[in-house]
Order: sequence, then C-alpha cells, then structure tokens
Amino acid sequence: MSGKTAGTDNEGSISTEVRGHVFLIGLNRPEKYNGYTPTMAKQLVDAMTRLDEENDLWVGVIFGHGDHFTAGLDLPKWTGRMEEGSRGTSSSPTEGRIDIVGLGKACRKPIVTATHGISFTLGIELALGGDIVIAADDSRFSQLEPKRGIHATGGATIRFVQRAGWGNAMYHLLTSDEFDAQEAHRIGLVQEVVPAGQQLDRAIEIAEQIAECAPLAVQETKASSRRYLLEGQDAAAAALAPTQKRLMESDDAREGVKSFIERRKAEFKGR
Repeated sequence: MSGKTAGTDNEGSISTEVRGHVFLIGLNRPEKYNGYTPTMAKQLVDAMTRLDEENDLWVGVIFGHGDHFTAGLDLPKWTGRMEEGSRGTSSSPTEGRIDIVGLGKACRKPIVTATHGISFTLGIELALGGDIVIAADDSRFSQLEPKRGIHATGGATIRFVQRAGWGNAMYHLLTSDEFDAQEAHRIGLVQEVVPAGQQLDRAIEIAEQIAECAPLAVQETKASSRRYLLEGQDAAAAALAPTQKRLMESDDAREGVKSFIERRKAEFKGR
C-alpha cells in the first residue's frame, strides 16, 4: 500500500494513503493484534488532524492491518499515563489538534471505519467516534475494561448509549462480554456486515460515494447532526438557515444547481 509507514520497533505505527479525495488511515502493528501504543496515538492524532485540515481530503477510512482491527490499548504501555489522569485514547493533543475519538475537537470530515477480527475497547471507541462502521462477519467486539479494573474513557460510556440505547449499552458495558458482528449490527453500532476480507473495500466504496457529494455540504451536514447531539434541538435548528445561506454562496452550490438543470453529474471542488 503506497504511503504505508513501517512499524517502529515494537511500538507500531499508523499508515496513511491518499486515494483521490479519500484518506486511508491504518493501524499498523499486526504482530500484536494492532495493540495501541503511545507512538501509534501520536501518529493517529497527526493523521486525523491532516484529514481535518487538508482541503483535498474529503473522507477518511480507518482500518487495521493484519488479521485484526485492534485488541485495544497495550495496557502496560499506558499505565503510567492513566495514573497521571490521561484518558489513554490519545497522546494529549495540543490546542487545535483532533481528538481521535471526538470527545475534544472532532474531525470535520466523515469517517468510515472497517473492523475485522478482534475489535476490542479502543476499537469500539474509534468506530463510535467516527460516522459509519462496516464490520467483517468475523468481527469480535468487547468493551472489557471493567475486567481489568478500569472503565472506558474513549467515549464508549457516552456513544454506546447514543447508538444502542440504555439497555443494550448497559448489557454490554457492564457484563464486559464479547459479541459478534450480527449483534453489533442489531443494536446499531455497525451499519453493514460483509464477508471477512471485503470490509475495507466496502468502506472505501462508501467513502468514495460520499466524496461524490459536495464536501462543504457534507461537512455541514455532519456538523449539524453533532450540534444536535451536543447542544440540543433548538441550537441545531437555529443554525440551519444561516448555514444554508452560507452554502448557497459557494461555487459548489452553483455547480449543484447547474448540473441539475443540465442533467449531468456535478463536479464539485470544495469551495
């Protein structure tokens, strides 16, 4: 894969690749089931911030190299940071940097996550921090922190409830059980289940479909939905008309109207 970054000793790395307007971000420590290290955390923050800031990158895809998405945090490498009060899901990004699970500054661009094999703890939280999840039918999920004497700090206790409802969230969060892709789909954590080996291709396909739409409009659509979750209906509703007015002043909106009249596919530029 072009743009792939080799593993750094035993610390792993994050690979990146640009395909048109789609930005692929890969967890790259396959010999350790992509167990997440501080080195990987720093590189993932860098990659997510790049996705957020570069105008030509319109959609992100997160996936795991090797046989598994991720076994979650490599706990021995994070214990000291946790004792100091770090959430353990990032390397304390500075002001303006993206929080990889979106609890701080969230990425403006849509993110499609492809899971397969073991997709534990941070794996679920990365998926929940994105927007659309495609799971291989061999995916195995577990938010098992209470079995280790800790609790999830990457958003699972919040977004699991939002996506799956209180009962489903408590069932899986409190039992720390392991559940499969079909159960994840049933409760809304996953949007599609595909045969193992097809999850990344399908995630890229969906990302490319999103990238055919006007990127500014896509970003404002995501922003509106996040505003509803974080600020409530009144705040989200109040921003609708002003946002639409601003979009209507863009070249892309003019192209959208023109392509409609001319009955052709629009060619958006992101401005």
